[in-house]
Amino acid sequence: MPALDEMGADLEDALEAISVPSYVIDPSGVIRWLNPAAMQLVGDVRGRQYTSVVAPEDNRRARELFAQKIMGTADVTDSEGALLDEDGQRMTVEISSVPLKREGRVIGVFGQLSEVPGEPPPPSDPRLTPRQTEVLRHLAQGRSTGQIAEELQLSKETVRNHVRQLLHALGVSSRLEAVAVSHGRMRRERAERGRRGSPH
Repeated sequence: MPALDEMGADLEDALEAISVPSYVIDPSGVIRWLNPAAMQLVGDVRGRQYTSVVAPEDNRRARELFAQKIMGTADVTDSEGALLDEDGQRMTVEISSVPLKREGRVIGVFGQLSEVPGEPPPPSDPRLTPRQTEVLRHLAQGRSTGQIAEELQLSKETVRNHVRQLLHALGVSSRLEAVAVSHGRMRRERAERGRRGSPH
């Protein structure tokens, strides 16, 4: 960047000050730098592996995208993923990242994040137990049995049992029908709240 060199620009100071969450990861996958905006999202995770702040279901894809940049097979990657905040809560973010190079050699990865507003969870159904409601919420997000098991720290067979029981409780025969029923109920409740709130 000859133009920036000529200007004597201090990019690190600028990146520290901007409100866009930004980070740098070294070639071994260790988070080396975060600006204050990024720390507000995930906490001070410097010195930790980047995979420690990636939700389990997105770990494999995150490793693949990281490897593409470290190996020089991708100049930039833009993707949506799930990260964990300081309390272990999931948040959906858009991630744009590029390889950091010095004299043509990749020395790390620089990236920026933007939070994606999430859909409100479906309302709890009185026919379901709290655990079944949790499993249904994961089904609505497109999670597989294995992903749900990993996230809830349950065995796959336990998850399958919960799915069978919630299907029976809702009177449906498939996961897709269960999700459709939950979304239909959510739409009805929203409409009912709208009617109650509208002037007559």
